Amino acid sequence: MDVTLAEIAAVTGGALHGGPADALATSFAFDSRALEANACFVALRGARDGHDFVGDAFERGAIAALVARMPADSPGALILVPDPLAALADLGRWARTRLAGATVVAITGSAGKTATKDLTAAALSSSLAVHASVGSFNNEFGLPLTLLAAPMATEVVVAEMGARFAGNIADLCGIARPDVGIVTHVGLAHAEHLGGRAGITQVKGELLEALPAAGVAVVNADDDATPELVSRTRARVLRVGARSADVDVATSEVHLDAELRPRFVVESPWGTTTVQLAVRGAHQVQNAAMAAAAALSLGVSLADVAKGLAEATTANWRMQLHLSPEGVTVLNDAYNASPTSVAAALESFAHLAPGGRRIFVFGEMLELGDQGVVEHTRVGEIAADTGVDVLVIVGAGARPAAIAARERGLTVVDAPDASAALDAVRGMARPGDAVLVKASRAIGLEVVADALVAGESKVS
Repeated sequence: MDVTLAEIAAVTGGALHGGPADALATSFAFDSRALEANACFVALRGARDGHDFVGDAFERGAIAALVARMPADSPGALILVPDPLAALADLGRWARTRLAGATVVAITGSAGKTATKDLTAAALSSSLAVHASVGSFNNEFGLPLTLLAAPMATEVVVAEMGARFAGNIADLCGIARPDVGIVTHVGLAHAEHLGGRAGITQVKGELLEALPAAGVAVVNADDDATPELVSRTRARVLRVGARSADVDVATSEVHLDAELRPRFVVESPWGTTTVQLAVRGAHQVQNAAMAAAAALSLGVSLADVAKGLAEATTANWRMQLHLSPEGVTVLNDAYNASPTSVAAALESFAHLAPGGRRIFVFGEMLELGDQGVVEHTRVGEIAADTGVDVLVIVGAGARPAAIAARERGLTVVDAPDASAALDAVRGMARPGDAVLVKASRAIGLEVVADALVAGESKVS
């Protein structure tokens, strides 16, 4: 979406200093290293202050910068505002008005948001002009950037919404004004900040509350939080889950191939078909069915939905399957971890290495609050129940998993860091074995999986 500097200043209430008012910003970015030529750089304050990188942004081709203070010397146009983050939200709201004819599908949940976003975009793309958020751009700066990046011809915007505190999703809905809302699952991700599962249910429900009466709420029929969620919406409700008496879009006959790719039957008011996914894991069946429900509700044919889902891919470090030079199968699901996603990964992992050993490299799950010990203990139990042979833990918070696993006869290795975890796996994995790598994002265990796949002896 092209925006003049004059429009940026008007929308944000900012003052333009330097540069022609009719110059066009063709994109927006908050990372100077990743911006495109003619972008407007937004100087956000976080762990690092974006104002320190205004000069770098101009050197890399920015046409303007949205700032809260004037640098001593600037080679380009500046738009001075009290708060660049608030200004970015204003721009996101304005972009939504320019996309007045487009439908916005918003997705939230404790797990599966990004995968469901990718699957939904794929299900819609066979019939409609779709723009989806990049990666996990799901917060107060990622969502406005998603809207601002949408071409004017966009028919559907698919946006992911995350939350760490109460009110986050309501604020995002105030920017995006969604027509369709998907709540994948209510679990314990960010429980520390959201007040346990009850608080998580409350904040995820903010999405359904924001939907118009003519909208559609897609919910998980197999989640016990769903009755409370649907009581808070006036939109039409589509319940999605395993075939049961109270489901609108049902899944059945689920089979995984040798590379963990699911095939299943979906039954809906729009018909019944078989879907083959390219993404991996049995848990993707529910994500894909929710994506299908949203697409079908927007008029996409069942055949086109199935075709789009078959072509969907996932982002890096999400259930990626590789064979190492030593003949070890590596399942890299290291992007993030919550109790729900760990259980799902282990369920799929049980299908690998039928003649070898299964080695689970597990880093602690963060932000679980007072549920941390219980949930890590549960991971150790699930690992034993699903046929893991060796558990390698990384991080003190994961030690309850080690205790539970040892009690059930598993071999456990306590690794202080990623390098030690890699050494442990290197010392025990043999051809025909399989390794699953899973942890919260901040633990950074993707380096272990990457090193195994590359045949490297250490992490860089």
